[in-house]
Amino acid sequence: MKLVVAEPLRIPKERLNHLLRDTLGDRVDVIFYDTRNTDPACLMERCQDADIVALTDLPFRREVIQRCPHLKLICTIITGVDHIDLEACQERGISVCNCPGYSTNAVAEMTFALLLAITRKLIACDQAARSEKDQKGLVGIELEGKTFGILGAGDIGLRVAKIAQAFGCHVICYNRTRRPETGLEFVDLDTLLQDSDIVSLHLPLTSGTQGILNRDRLAKMKPTAILINTARGGLVDNLALAQQLREGRLGGAGLDVLEMEPPFPADHPLLHTPNVIATPHIGFATRDALERRTRQFIENLAGWIEKGVPRYPIC
Repeated sequence: MKLVVAEPLRIPKERLNHLLRDTLGDRVDVIFYDTRNTDPACLMERCQDADIVALTDLPFRREVIQRCPHLKLICTIITGVDHIDLEACQERGISVCNCPGYSTNAVAEMTFALLLAITRKLIACDQAARSEKDQKGLVGIELEGKTFGILGAGDIGLRVAKIAQAFGCHVICYNRTRRPETGLEFVDLDTLLQDSDIVSLHLPLTSGTQGILNRDRLAKMKPTAILINTARGGLVDNLALAQQLREGRLGGAGLDVLEMEPPFPADHPLLHTPNVIATPHIGFATRDALERRTRQFIENLAGWIEKGVPRYPIC
C-alpha cells in the first residue's frame, strides 16, 4: 500500500518515518514530498499511484481525485476539510479523515494574544520602548465589562467564551443552532454585531458561511468594535473590512487569516490599513498542538489499515 505525503506536514521526516514504522510496520510504502505545490497537474503527478494521501490544506479537488484511480483514503492533518472535494470522494467511496480539536487551546489563546495586542497597543509600545519614547499616545482599553461576541459555538468558540468570562466580559454567541446546555446567551447575528465591543470568528468555512461578514454586516458593528479572525479568511469581505478601518468605522482588527494562505501578498489592503495586527495563520502552531495532531494522524492511519475506519472519519 502506498502512502503519499503530498506536502510537508510540519512533522520532522525522521520522526514521522519512525512513528509510521512503529505503528504500521512494512504494510505501507511512504513517499514524501518536501515542497508545497498547489498546481493540480503537480498534485496529479504526485498522487496518481497513491492508496492514501496525507496533506495539510492543499486544495484537493475533483480534477485531482479523478486522476488518482487507486485512492482510498485522504488524511488531512488539520481540522477543516473545506479544501477537499468531499462530494467527489463520496462518489468514489474514498474515506476522508481529519484531526479534530488538536488546536482548540492554541487558537483560543491566539485570539486573546491578538486582542490584547490591539487593546494595549503592544506593537507601538514595543517600538516606543526601543526608541527612547514614553507612554504618550499609548493608552489602551480594558476587557472587563465589554460585550464579547462569538460567532461559532464549537469547541474553540466555547473555549474562547470561558477565557472571555475570566476577563470579566459579557459573552454573547451566534450559532446555527442554539446550545442552551452551555449556559451562554445566544442571539441573532445582527444583534451580536450591533451590541458587541469585540467580535471573534470561530466558524468553519462552508457555502453557508462564506462571506458571512459582508459589507452590510460589517457596517452594523460599533465604530469602536474590534474584529478578531482566527478561523478562515473567507468568512469576511476583507476589502470591505479594510475600507471600514480606513474610514474609522471600526476600532481595529486582529487577523491570523486572510482569504489566501501565507505568504500574503505585500500589497494586500489589510496589511496597509491602520489598527490591524496580522499574523501568518499561526494560531494552531504550538508545540503542544502539533504533537497532538501528529498522534491523531497516526491513529487515523492505524484505524483505517487495521479496521477499515479511520479514528476521526469525515466521510
